[in-house]
Amino acid sequence: MRSTIEVADIFRSAGPAYRLAHAGHLSLSQLKVMSAIETCRTAALGGHVEACADCGHQRIAYNSCRNRHCPRCQGAAARTWLEAQEANLLPVGYFHVVFTLPAEIADIAFHNKALMYDLLFKAASETMLTIAADPKHLGARIGITAVLHTWGSAMAHHPHIHMIVPGGGLTQDGRWISSRPAFLLPVRVLGALFRRLFLSRLLDLHNVGKLAFFGKLAGLNDRRTFIRHLAPIRKKRWVVYAKAPFAGPEAVLAYLSRYTHRVAISNSRLIAFDGNEVTFRYKDYRRSGANRQRVMTLAADEFIRRFLIHILPRGFHRIRHYGLLASSARKDCLAQARNMLGVAPATDEPPTAETSDPRPPCPCCGGTMVIIETFVAWCQPRAPPTTRPPTRETVHDPA
Repeated sequence: MRSTIEVADIFRSAGPAYRLAHAGHLSLSQLKVMSAIETCRTAALGGHVEACADCGHQRIAYNSCRNRHCPRCQGAAARTWLEAQEANLLPVGYFHVVFTLPAEIADIAFHNKALMYDLLFKAASETMLTIAADPKHLGARIGITAVLHTWGSAMAHHPHIHMIVPGGGLTQDGRWISSRPAFLLPVRVLGALFRRLFLSRLLDLHNVGKLAFFGKLAGLNDRRTFIRHLAPIRKKRWVVYAKAPFAGPEAVLAYLSRYTHRVAISNSRLIAFDGNEVTFRYKDYRRSGANRQRVMTLAADEFIRRFLIHILPRGFHRIRHYGLLASSARKDCLAQARNMLGVAPATDEPPTAETSDPRPPCPCCGGTMVIIETFVAWCQPRAPPTTRPPTRETVHDPA
């Protein structure tokens, strides 16, 4: 069901004034995302007329923008991705691990997103693989699915990585070794290595002049100032969060669906928009129980600003796989793991002729909706549309 208020409604109403007020300060990527969200599923992108093959009921469907930052387009993208990941699940418990950057580092990442987010991926994954391979801990090569989030519940800049990790791995001689029932790896050890790897490589980036600093951080361009800035962070404990394993592979997929294709805020969290202010729900993690659910109201300009700071650099991959799940060795590693676990190997079934239809069924009789007419951008379908019920052999337009 369509939410009463959507991010697109806010962008369409307050977006033009925001672009005018911040002309010259918005990147091309931000402008493209704003435009995509504003025109998503409107006549600006064209569309088609659908009709029920049984009762002939007709409806107009506009094309989606398919932008990865659009809240309306991510549901279908998440479902498609999850279906492709089902074959990679193992019959073991899965752990949820989170690596978060301290606030002092997050400020630097705000101005160096591509470099810092990539460094976050590399340092976090190397930390997990190194500690897991240590015989003092697990002594095995594990698999990791890592997803980057750059926001907190209130849409502030809060870069962190969520990892879904099977509870075990393959040893060097090809045996499967399982982790303890509710324990994967020591979080204090993970935090210490993560801090050392990240800070050493961050200093390397500064030494070769790849980092940029603006505003109140401009003084960090000086190497000595930068080192002094990092000094207290070296002594600070970097917290790594690890959650007990999920209850089976199905729970893993359900959890992944909430994390892989999320954007800064979902439409379901929006409560009200009066043209000037936006009210939405968020979680205050400093509170507990029912008090954690809070309501926040922001000026429309501030809401748009917070949304736009989470737009990823062009071509940046926010979902990555490591270890046993790395694309280069995934098939062989998973087959070996299944063999060691004594489960049947995954079957490579050829795609069936009939694919699932993503279109909602007919609201009148529940029948199959098929396309009877298409129209290009800024055009409307012919009126009145044909009343002849289509046949089931009508070819679907993939758009």
